Amino acid sequence: MKSFVLFLSLSFALVLQGNSPANAQQPVGWLTQIDGLATFQGSAGLSGGGEFKANRTFLRASSLYNTGEGASFGVSASFGQFDYEFSQAVNQPWTGIRDIRLSVPVRFGVGERTSVFFSPQVRWDYQRGVSAPDGQTYGMFAGVAWRVNENLVIGPAFGAFTQLEKSGLEVFPALLVDWDVNDRWNLNTGTGLGATRGPGLALSYAMTDTLKLSLVARSERVRFRLDGNGLAPNGVGEDKSIPVVLSLDYSPNPGVSLNVFAGAELNGRLTLDDVNGTEISSQSYETAPLAGVTFRVRF
Repeated sequence: MKSFVLFLSLSFALVLQGNSPANAQQPVGWLTQIDGLATFQGSAGLSGGGEFKANRTFLRASSLYNTGEGASFGVSASFGQFDYEFSQAVNQPWTGIRDIRLSVPVRFGVGERTSVFFSPQVRWDYQRGVSAPDGQTYGMFAGVAWRVNENLVIGPAFGAFTQLEKSGLEVFPALLVDWDVNDRWNLNTGTGLGATRGPGLALSYAMTDTLKLSLVARSERVRFRLDGNGLAPNGVGEDKSIPVVLSLDYSPNPGVSLNVFAGAELNGRLTLDDVNGTEISSQSYETAPLAGVTFRVRF
């Protein structure tokens, strides 16, 4: 979550790769992928007093089966942990947060240029010490994409998810795009590991066959169940921001990738709701420095 939607990243990759001409060359059978993420957010002042910083780690294992007929399906499971450190005990809304996700992405072709996909997901977001089912939400991400030509894949998508202590579904639109502007420049929907439900966009430049430089921005929002102590016993916390980073990706071969990035989290806000879903506190935080590293292995 904090740091683009497992369901977003895996689903977007699934549908965009499925519309790529190179997809016809992918072997029939299972493809397994393991991803890892570690980020550090530097100190940021809080409007309610004091400051905070956060470390985040995320690990995901995914397996997709390619039928060889324009369709694929799979399963993905991930575990993340977000450690917050606040400078003032009187303004410490929460501490460590856990994030567990399970999704089942499915894609199938309609004709030669169209792909339809959907990805149901269950996720558990909760403070350490809380029972995981108390932080459970679920929903679906779905969409359709057209390969307009050899350089452009585009299409609409949407997500619909339940929310902790909020009635009704959270429904949001998204745009799938993968556009090779030329041999080196590409504009695409971001597919970052451990991301939340907000939309993202990445502009990339291929420096060499193995090095790629990207400017990535996205809107992120995560809600999680709190424990019975603290400022909102058994309530819900929310962390919302817009991270913007410059990343360098090294891919010596199609099966291995290493990425380092640095940037800032903008327009950040921490919110506390009580057990009935009523907001009791909302405080903004200053622009925070952000840096991290990710890896990906496919086999």
